[in-house]
Amino acid sequence: MAQKELKIIGWRENCSLPLLNTDQIKVKVDSGAKTSSLHAFDLKIYSRLGKDFVKFNVHTERNKKQISIPCKAKVLEYRNVKSSNGHVERRPVIETTINLLGETWTIELTLTNRDEMGFKMLLGREAIKNRFLINVAKSFYSNKKGKKK
Repeated sequence: MAQKELKIIGWRENCSLPLLNTDQIKVKVDSGAKTSSLHAFDLKIYSRLGKDFVKFNVHTERNKKQISIPCKAKVLEYRNVKSSNGHVERRPVIETTINLLGETWTIELTLTNRDEMGFKMLLGREAIKNRFLINVAKSFYSNKKGKKK
């Protein structure tokens, strides 16, 4: 049986999250992070028929303007996540779809405030496993204009 050839992505890329109505979000590809993480603010957890849901807002940039997009999703579970500074935070986990380099698939995302971080989203290794290889010397294979260093 022939093995599927994996596409190459850079250490940062542009993707979309169709179920969250985000058509372009810049992500940092982070093989050191197991789970992907999305900057979300104004989180409000609520229950319906015994299941937890979350309402939140997401920032994306269009033409250098920050746009706030209201979102809601079912909470799959809550996870304790240790950030790069060693702080442990209990985060809601949601499931959504991602589109990158013409491929669309389902990923898990933890929701947290990433205001102080350079990227609104981290794309962790579970999301890219068996799909992509990372070229750490390049960025934005996803741009239609071509590759950038």
